[in-house]
Amino acid sequence: MAKRRRARGLSRRRLALLLAVAGLSFALGMFWARRGQAPGGPAGDDGVRTPPPAPAAPPPAPSRRRELPPAAPAPPGPARPAALAPVAAGQARIALVIDDLGRSVADVGRVESLHVPWTGAVLPFESQTAEVAAALRTRGIEYLCHLPMQAANGDPGPGALLLDMTPAQLARTTGAALDAVPGAAGVNNHMGSVLSADEGAMGPILAELAARGLFFIDSRTSPASVGYRLALAHGVAAAERQVFLDADPAPEAVALQFERLLGLARERGAAVAIGHPHRDTLSVLEREIPRALAAGYEFVPASYLLDTPATTVEH
Repeated sequence: MAKRRRARGLSRRRLALLLAVAGLSFALGMFWARRGQAPGGPAGDDGVRTPPPAPAAPPPAPSRRRELPPAAPAPPGPARPAALAPVAAGQARIALVIDDLGRSVADVGRVESLHVPWTGAVLPFESQTAEVAAALRTRGIEYLCHLPMQAANGDPGPGALLLDMTPAQLARTTGAALDAVPGAAGVNNHMGSVLSADEGAMGPILAELAARGLFFIDSRTSPASVGYRLALAHGVAAAERQVFLDADPAPEAVALQFERLLGLARERGAAVAIGHPHRDTLSVLEREIPRALAAGYEFVPASYLLDTPATTVEH
């Protein structure tokens, strides 16, 4: 009996021992498993755990914005005008006459922004004739009565002098135009390609100018004009226009005429130019006048160039 009890006790101890060994083996296995497999990933060849690779970045989503073409290169700026050959002081004088004033007082300020002496020519019977004349007078700018005369083509406007007028009518119409532009220092003709070539018509007109002590600038709208020659015969101080700046109003044409003006002034010592208060004309003058001034050209009122051979077409 005692022998059986010892056998049963031995069996229980062996079973407990086996269970203990199995538990220890399981614990060791778990321990080594944790050392060999870190939560971050398997160990590398050097025993250091290798972190898992970062997840690949997703491909960029296609842009919804429309792809723009590359910007075009900026166009080159305008070429800077070449400097002019210098002229001796007082040896190249220019009178700049701006015709067809009288429709807007703003024209006076636009021309004045050229910052050189000039002479205005005011039409006598326009909507702002009196206001323009007053603005010129206030600023001390010389101005003329821009006297409308009969032309081969085109309407010279209100108050025009016509071939079929009598000498008395011509004198009276001239006087009315002069009265409409008070303070005018002289006269030049507006259009007039027909009338300015007629001695019989020009005589009474120039006699009226002589009586008022005014000078005459022959605009030479006709190569057959007798205005300059007849003015001298009547004792009227006079000059002739050599250059029309904007008969062709294209900027490149105006620039060419300005170069011609400079050449004549340099060659003769003086020249008279006529232009208009057009935007393109003034833009060209704004660009070119500083070149002329830098080279020694001098801008003067038209009255400075009277009775000199330099300002006649026949010179």
